[in-house]
Amino acid sequence: MLLDGKALSNKIKQELKEQVNNLIEEYNCVPTLSIVVVGTNPASEIYVRNKVKAANNVGIKAIVTKLDENVSMEELTKVVDDLNNNSDVNGIIVQLP
Repeated sequence: MLLDGKALSNKIKQELKEQVNNLIEEYNCVPTLSIVVVGTNPASEIYVRNKVKAANNVGIKAIVTKLDENVSMEELTKVVDDLNNNSDVNGIIVQLP
């Protein structure tokens, strides 16, 4: 038996889209993913772009915050703490090069 990866991927995406729509209807808010990018790295930029696209495709709002590669740990921690305390943000990814 062969596994059709594309068909399976499409099925999972459709199921996620339905689940997100149910959450939106039930809680009257759009799930939001915040992605904090530190520095510039072509591979990281592609990864983040793909995450934003995937989130948007299933109805999740994705917000990208870009920080300089020389950001201090204190500044980065403050950004993450602020996002963590934001009731509109449901998930956080910190993307380092």
